[in-house]
Amino acid sequence: MRLLIVGNPAGRRTALLTAAARRAGIPDPTVLPWRTALTGGPGAAGPALTAALHAQPVDATQVTVRIDSPGDDPHVDRLLRGAATCPPRGALTTGPAWYRGFTRAATELAAAATASGARVTSDPHDLAVLFDKRACHTRLAAAAVPVPDALDPPGTAPITGWADLRERMTTHGMHRVFVKPAHGSSASGVLALQRHHRGDVLARGPLTWRAGRLRNSLRPGVFRGPDVAAVVDALAPLRLHIERWFPKLVLAGTAVDVRVLVVAGTATHAVVRTATGPITNLHLGNARGDLTALRAAIGEPTWRQVLTTAEAAAACFPRTHTVGVDVLLGAAAARGAHRGAPVVVAEVNAFGDLLPHLPGLRHRAHDPYDAQIHALTATTSTAKAPA
Repeated sequence: MRLLIVGNPAGRRTALLTAAARRAGIPDPTVLPWRTALTGGPGAAGPALTAALHAQPVDATQVTVRIDSPGDDPHVDRLLRGAATCPPRGALTTGPAWYRGFTRAATELAAAATASGARVTSDPHDLAVLFDKRACHTRLAAAAVPVPDALDPPGTAPITGWADLRERMTTHGMHRVFVKPAHGSSASGVLALQRHHRGDVLARGPLTWRAGRLRNSLRPGVFRGPDVAAVVDALAPLRLHIERWFPKLVLAGTAVDVRVLVVAGTATHAVVRTATGPITNLHLGNARGDLTALRAAIGEPTWRQVLTTAEAAAACFPRTHTVGVDVLLGAAAARGAHRGAPVVVAEVNAFGDLLPHLPGLRHRAHDPYDAQIHALTATTSTAKAPA
C-alpha cells in the first residue's frame, strides 16, 4: 500500500503519520499540500490530486488517499474561504464561507481519487455532516445515539443573536446551554452559558475581544450581563448550534469526559480529558486524566457503554475510516451512584486523531497513527486476497 496525504507538509499530523508508516515498513506517504491543491480554488482540487496520483511510482489503484485536516495554515484558510488576505491570529474563520470551500474541495478530491481507482479514507458526504454540528446532531439522534437535547432541532432557523437565543431558551425551559459554531472545531467560538432565574447571565469560553473583534484565546474568557449579548451577537454569523448543558462527571475536583478514537469501526484509543471549567479540550491547557482511575470509578459496564456508544456514533459515518468521538459521562456515573447514569455523545470529529503518544486499548504499542496504518494495510491485503 502507498499512502497519499492531502495535508500540510510541516504539520504534526503528517509527521506522526509518516513515522507510523515507517514503523509498519511501508513507503513514506506522499504529501499533496493543501496550498497546492487549492491554488486554483476549492473547485480545482480534483485535477491537482489527479496529477499527484499520476506522478506516483505505482498504479493509482494501489494508492490510498487520506484527506487530512486543513487547519493550522492561514494561507489554506484564506484559499478555502476565497478571501483576499490571510486572517489575523486567532480570528474566528470557520463559518459558512470556510465550510463551503472545504466541502467543495473534499468533494472534488474524493471524486478525483475514485475516478483514478484510488481508495479514499474520508467520504465527502460524511465530512459535510461532520463539519455541520446541527446536521451531525440530527444524524446521531436519528440513529438512536444518545446526544444532549438541541435547542435548534431540524427545520428551525439558525440563531440570529442574543435576543433570539434568550427567547428560545425561555420557550424550551433551558437555563444552561452550550453555544457552538456549527462549522467550528477545537472549541473555537464555544460558549458555556447559564442564565439564572433572576435574570443574571454568565458565559465562559476560549474567547477574547481584541481591537474590537472577537478572537479565539487559549485562556478562557468570562462574560457577564451585556457582554454575553455582545459575544453571542458576534458569533451568530458563524451559524450556531445550541445544546442543553450536560453536567459532566466530576472526579477529584475536575470535570471529565473521554475522547474515543474509532478506527475502521473499532474503538482503539481513549483519552480522559480533565478541566476545572466546562470546556475540556486539551490544547486549552487542560490535562489528560488517569484512564485506569476513571474505569475504576465508573465500573466496567459503564466503561463498555462508553466504547459501544462511541462505536455507534462512528457507525453513522460508515465511509469514513477514522473519527474521534467525544463522550460525556453524566454526573451520576461514578460507581455507587444511582443506576441509569447517562452517557451521551457531544461531538464526532473528522480529524480527532491528534493524540500523540497515546497507547492503544488493544495494542498498547500502537499510537493512533499506528492503528490507522495497520487497519488500512489489513483491509488492503484482504481486498487483494484471492477468493
